[in-house]
Amino acid sequence: MGVSPGLATLDTEAELRVAAQVGGALEAVFDTVAATRADTAALFERVAAEGRRPASADLAALRPGLHLRLVREELVSGVGFVAAPGLLADVPAWLEWWQSGADGDVRPLLLDLDPGHSAYSDYTHWDWFALPRDTGRRAVAGPYVDYLCSDEYSLTLSEPVRIQGRFAGVAAADVYLRHFEAAVLPLLRSLPRPAHLVNARGRVAASADPAHLAGSLTKGPDFGRLLTTARPGVHAGLRLVPCRGVPLVLVLS
Repeated sequence: MGVSPGLATLDTEAELRVAAQVGGALEAVFDTVAATRADTAALFERVAAEGRRPASADLAALRPGLHLRLVREELVSGVGFVAAPGLLADVPAWLEWWQSGADGDVRPLLLDLDPGHSAYSDYTHWDWFALPRDTGRRAVAGPYVDYLCSDEYSLTLSEPVRIQGRFAGVAAADVYLRHFEAAVLPLLRSLPRPAHLVNARGRVAASADPAHLAGSLTKGPDFGRLLTTARPGVHAGLRLVPCRGVPLVLVLS
């Protein structure tokens, strides 16, 4: 049996509205990431004007802004800058990363990045680092268990930082999955068909569809390419609606 044009239009309008609302929920987090990126780029410009390479101690200048963003944006559980290997003069790798504790305090992430005995010394293969580096665009990575920072199921939102056109690392923010789901699941459940959200890799970021659990992979189109077109479409019986402005796709059965 066919669907009347009027009902199809109503469904499409609802999908576009939900995609826009999901985008709005994450846009505030990306604002935090963008502010960190801007602060970091400005810091590196000042260091370059002094005729030297940046060092890890220079990144302490970012801390007041990072602390403020952690307190101000309730979805953000961690925020900071992650340097590209070889960027800093005194250390091979560095995370200037701050996070909120269970009691609301702001504390640094202290990691051993010695490649001789640290499993976390090479973070360049993680999606939150690799996607911005390889595409030049912002990314949503996860959800995944964040053993690096919190041991929580999390999403990481990130953007590339560039110095004179060269990739210098990423500005990023963490969002606990439970907080993201609390914000978007009511929106997904308001739709007339089972719906879930996927990132550029096809990983499910949140789901109101029991056939697609959060953290699983959705097989189908090149979601990364779809995000660059930002146009709704149909693939293998799935309705695909990019969340305009943020790198997530709304997928409806």
